Amino acid sequence: QVQLVQSGGGSVQAGGSLRLSCAASGFTSSRNCMGWFRQAPGKEREGVAAVNTGSISTYSADSVKGRFTISQDNAKNAVYLQMNSLKPEDTAMYYCAAASYWCGYGNWYDRGTYNYWGQGTQVTVSS
Repeated sequence: QVQLVQSGGGSVQAGGSLRLSCAASGFTSSRNCMGWFRQAPGKEREGVAAVNTGSISTYSADSVKGRFTISQDNAKNAVYLQMNSLKPEDTAMYYCAAASYWCGYGNWYDRGTYNYWGQGTQVTVSS
């Protein structure tokens, strides 16, 4: 059974940085898609970034390009989201997600692509 455990997050002022971590266990395949989603109050959950484990393929939303970076540590089965130049509109609950296959440009941002979800962690950016 796949489990995703998130850590990181918190509160920061605009322009600051935060790092989210997601530790995965229970994968039976080495080819997985790991993504980060976020959901602000009253809004739909949206894809932020994703990476195919064991590959160099990464994807990110236009709203975070140049500010957020997704990375992986295959030895630790972990994925990270480094968030720089944070803005108040980045305030949301952030979720780690995993799929038991690689994702692509056409589906990395789709909630339905992912089989497993982390518990969520709050990120609050004040102006």
